[in-house]
Amino acid sequence: MSAAFQLAARYVLRHRLQSVLLAGALGLVFALPFCLRVLIDHAQRELRARAAATPQIIGARGSALDLMMTALYFKRENLTPLPFGTLAELRQNPSAAAIPLHVRFQAQQAPIVGTELDYFAFRGLRLAAGKQITRLGDCVVGANLAKQRGLQPGGHVFSTPELAFDMAGVYPLKMRVNGVLAPNGTPDDDAVFVDLKTSWLIEGRSHGHDDLKKDESVVLKQEEHNIVGNAAVRMFNEVTDANIASFHFHGDIAAYPVSAVIVLPQDAKAEALLAGQFARSKDRQLIRPRDEMESLLAQLVRLEGFAASALLLTATAALLVTALVFALSFRLRQREFQTLEDVGVSRRSLLTVKVLEIVFVGFAAVVLGLLLLMLASFAAPHLLRWAL
Repeated sequence: MSAAFQLAARYVLRHRLQSVLLAGALGLVFALPFCLRVLIDHAQRELRARAAATPQIIGARGSALDLMMTALYFKRENLTPLPFGTLAELRQNPSAAAIPLHVRFQAQQAPIVGTELDYFAFRGLRLAAGKQITRLGDCVVGANLAKQRGLQPGGHVFSTPELAFDMAGVYPLKMRVNGVLAPNGTPDDDAVFVDLKTSWLIEGRSHGHDDLKKDESVVLKQEEHNIVGNAAVRMFNEVTDANIASFHFHGDIAAYPVSAVIVLPQDAKAEALLAGQFARSKDRQLIRPRDEMESLLAQLVRLEGFAASALLLTATAALLVTALVFALSFRLRQREFQTLEDVGVSRRSLLTVKVLEIVFVGFAAVVLGLLLLMLASFAAPHLLRWAL
């Protein structure tokens, strides 16, 4: 047995490239179904937890999935916005709290989320450094985003224009970083949070500029109660203590847009009453993220079944190819085995050598498969964050 073990080990080590390729192929195809299961299990846990923590969401009538992804994961979907006045209507109901979200703009691919301070308490978000939003133009950033970009309190983040050449004159807003949130392993770690008025400022519904009364050269027309500036008026793209008084909003704020409203009913009765109220609405909808997420995950599990079947066929093919490689290898080494038999090695020992070679490669495949499975477990949170 010792001689057979040495012969098999020497052959495998002598042809290490062939052995590694075979072990790698086997380890990969057999580890893939388990890695897929690990990734899907992690995704299901994370998606269910985020959805279960959000009782109800209200948005404009349309795709319930788009509304859920916007409110939970800050995805910029093609949603019809709600008027801000809807929030006042909801707050007339004392049995439910309401938190608005305006998700439209980005800061170099990081979502800018316009909301209120209640959102941070609802999600259990706390500050790791700095302080909360205190005025127009302030923001707080998630832990991952701050780490990636080296952001600290006192730094700045620029909004990204929706168009390269914005003829409407909506300039990138330079926002002051007031604080950095502690990590909590959710999409909040990768977002920029501002108040609603700052999100409307980015949208161009508010602006600040030089005092027209002090510089007549930029006045186009002056009426009794109104001064119209010309194209030379300097528009501010940053809110500072010196110019904050010049920022003003136009139009009816009740008509300003919000993407969604998170509703927190006090009890099951209030939740049922709200669901019934919005079921009759023609322009607004109320969804339960838990139900919508279960529907989405059911589709995911169905797709997993198809993927597992395909991987099983691939594994079977890889196993057959590996068997063919070993059979061809043993056939090509027939003279080598004949020589060993001539010098006194029994046929039983030669059979043991062949079996041990297969065992060594199989063991290496198992080790590589376990390493891939560990890698999948480690990478699952990062892959989910990247996918969402």
